[in-house]
Amino acid sequence: MKIVFGTDGWRAGIADEYTFDAVRVCAQSVAEWVVRSGGADRGVVVGFDRRFRSEHFANAAAEVVAAHDVRVHLATAAAPTQSFSWATMRRKAKAGIVITASHNPWTDNGFKVKAETGAAAAPDMLKELEAVIHPLEAHPERVRRIPLDEATKKGRLELFDPAPDYLSHVAELFDLEAFRGAGYTVVCEPLFGSASGYFPRLIGGGRTKVVELHAERNPFFGGVNPEPIPPNIDEFLRRIPVEHADVGLAVDGDADRAGLGDEKGTFVTTLTLYALLMWYLLEVRKLRKPVVKTVNMTSMADRLGAKYGVTVYEVPVGFKYIGPKMQETGAMMGGEESGGFGFAMHLPERDGIVADLFFLDFMLKTKKKPSQLIAELMDMVGPSYYLRRDLHFSADAYASAKGRIMAALQEAAPEQLGGHAVAKIVQLDTKDGTKFFLDDGSWLLIRLSGTEPLVRVYAETKAQDELAPLLDAGEKMVRGA
Repeated sequence: MKIVFGTDGWRAGIADEYTFDAVRVCAQSVAEWVVRSGGADRGVVVGFDRRFRSEHFANAAAEVVAAHDVRVHLATAAAPTQSFSWATMRRKAKAGIVITASHNPWTDNGFKVKAETGAAAAPDMLKELEAVIHPLEAHPERVRRIPLDEATKKGRLELFDPAPDYLSHVAELFDLEAFRGAGYTVVCEPLFGSASGYFPRLIGGGRTKVVELHAERNPFFGGVNPEPIPPNIDEFLRRIPVEHADVGLAVDGDADRAGLGDEKGTFVTTLTLYALLMWYLLEVRKLRKPVVKTVNMTSMADRLGAKYGVTVYEVPVGFKYIGPKMQETGAMMGGEESGGFGFAMHLPERDGIVADLFFLDFMLKTKKKPSQLIAELMDMVGPSYYLRRDLHFSADAYASAKGRIMAALQEAAPEQLGGHAVAKIVQLDTKDGTKFFLDDGSWLLIRLSGTEPLVRVYAETKAQDELAPLLDAGEKMVRGA
């Protein structure tokens, strides 16, 4: 099977398709790209998460990059993916490599590529990498590498701890002493991942009490996918009222996605969180720059944009589309349904830690509870109810079904869905899904994943009891293909 970069990097099953040979092939493509681009002296940042053998895969990538006379900045510890994006910018490296499968099942690992801006590598760059990877996959013995001790002797390897620079930069975005002195109780959920210890270091140590769950390294992730949505975070949500906490802040396995629980332990959907963060930037930070959202993101953003005179740009799913659009338009924020949010004053890349802290700052500045802020948002631009249904396939079944499902979606022309007339049908530019707009502003999106063997069915409605029928209609389209 060919290595193909999806919405954010390449991911596969460890010891199946994800092998040391495959990682080395990917690393060689990055090294060759850097050399062609004249960036060998600037080098490549190589980082990793807490997954099984991630540090060893990172070392393997570093050996290959160094063998091409390219300087390597190799992390000494697992850290949030965005800290490596920041390190790529801060160290003026030409590119970054992060060994992580983000929120994928524990059986997977992955290979993310960062541009010199810290953003996810754009589609054009990824195509160039794949052009090197595909012929090389059958001949991994042709990959060049040198031992790390030799790379060190030749001055091509520099070890670094990614935490201090990243934490120092995050501290510039907030009044951390105000957080520490607020007297809040905050339940934090890193899901055994790379953000372990980061929230206590940023907001703990004062009157604010930080209750951190699942901080130890566990490559099994407790048997759940490290994605901060129910049911993966049910224990986290239960702990919020038990601890009499003011809010719950969660991130995914590599900490670039945010999750939120209100003071009652109710999960706040990623669409509502996007709208809350956009409202925060408009109302508290008084910013009036554009925002970027993906095709599966909330319509509340459009209504907020109309209210505040801010342009809302819509792009395909993935930060490889959001990041470049943010830079092109001077946007203050970009976000996607998965809980990934990026901010211009920080990085053109996702950061779950900073997104969570922006919401905490919203609470602090307004002196309001999460549920109060959500109620005010819904009064202003809602109501909005959202749910996503993941339809899983085996890898083989997915490979054979993808073409059939897409053909069925492109031919689908329902007059009604979920009890509402279909007002408009849009085929995604990425040719991986279809979006159905209903007459009341609700929508249904069916999209084939580019990183996992599944089809996602998304719906946003104005009434909660209309969600299930709309999702059922979407699932029926997929199952009947």
